[in-house]
Amino acid sequence: MTVENESEDTRINRRSFLAQAGVGVAGFAASSAILAACSTTSVDEETGAVSDTEPEDTSDTASDTSDEETETVTEVQSDGPDLEWNMATSWPTSLVTLFGSAETFATEVGRLTGGKFQINPKPAGEIVGGLEVLPAVRDGGAEMGHTASYYYVGISPVQQFGTAVPFGLNQRQQNAWLYEGGGIDLLNEFYAEEHGIIAFPCGATGCQMGGWFTKEINTVADLQGLKMRIPGLAGTVLNNLGGEQVTVAGGEILTSIETGAIDAAEFVGPTDDLILGLNELGSQLFYYHPGWWEPGTALEVQIPLALWDDLPETYQAAIQNAAAHANMRTMATYDVLNQRDLQEIKGFAEIREFSPELMSAFKEETENVLDTIAADDPRFAAILGPWREFRDGIFEWHGLAERSYLTQQTQV
Repeated sequence: MTVENESEDTRINRRSFLAQAGVGVAGFAASSAILAACSTTSVDEETGAVSDTEPEDTSDTASDTSDEETETVTEVQSDGPDLEWNMATSWPTSLVTLFGSAETFATEVGRLTGGKFQINPKPAGEIVGGLEVLPAVRDGGAEMGHTASYYYVGISPVQQFGTAVPFGLNQRQQNAWLYEGGGIDLLNEFYAEEHGIIAFPCGATGCQMGGWFTKEINTVADLQGLKMRIPGLAGTVLNNLGGEQVTVAGGEILTSIETGAIDAAEFVGPTDDLILGLNELGSQLFYYHPGWWEPGTALEVQIPLALWDDLPETYQAAIQNAAAHANMRTMATYDVLNQRDLQEIKGFAEIREFSPELMSAFKEETENVLDTIAADDPRFAAILGPWREFRDGIFEWHGLAERSYLTQQTQV
């Protein structure tokens, strides 16, 4: 339905939603007007670098803004306070995708506030270690963080829902649950109570690969004693099936395999795995798929509630819009780069699919783990129930047209 054909009731409901979301109508209009002037994105096919180019003005309408809108944007930019925040991240700068999503977010916040709100993303280790971002934000060590919530399931298993649940939602489904299925609200209720923070999705990887293995695995027996870098609740599943979860930061994966500290490791997919140097091992490698524990991984920007509540509504709107923009753009970047870098991986590793026996065992144990946690943790159970209901519904729907098309597109 076009805006011109909206009923009065629809316009009222839309304004009501914006008000409830903490985005004032004036703030939404201001951020939307500035978003319209944002640059487009290009990816250098040789280096993988992401760059901005100014969009070409193709119509008179694009440049015609009413005096009232112009005055609103000018007033927002001139009245807002000058702020500069540091953002702790879980990523090295070499990861142009993950650290790049933090940079994209920061750039967009600056644009949407006329340069008055500057955010400085810092690589892992500069403020805190890559797996210490959430505690740093919670405890006042950084004004903002960019990380994956499931790194902190040791604090609470509820953290898993913010990133990805094993055998859960793919990226499109995850976005649907977060943005329109109530996921953001459920998570932020927990974050406020547990950490005193608020968080928004800010980066997406899509379905990840199943990881690098120094030996072939086909059966559950092959998992016995297998030491693997694998995050979150998937590690519990591996432990229950006879393997051993090992926590290793992304930048330490190569060394850990070389020294024998681990036998296998997952990270993300072709582009990021090559950046980490996993093509330099020089030994036989098996590259398995799919990453059943990360079918649609979401990253987060995290902010202390005390700081969030002090921000003008227009700055809050800028953060929300910038996070959503980074979420979309990061996924697009992965889809451009992974297809290219897969070709290099095919030259030195054997690409294998997890066997039906393994996938069945992984799935069965995943459901057991989720049920066990829910039985002991009411907060986990409170999210698991509606999450499962959404998962089952969206699986049925996507199991029709989407699955049919994906199956057929490479076979006809």
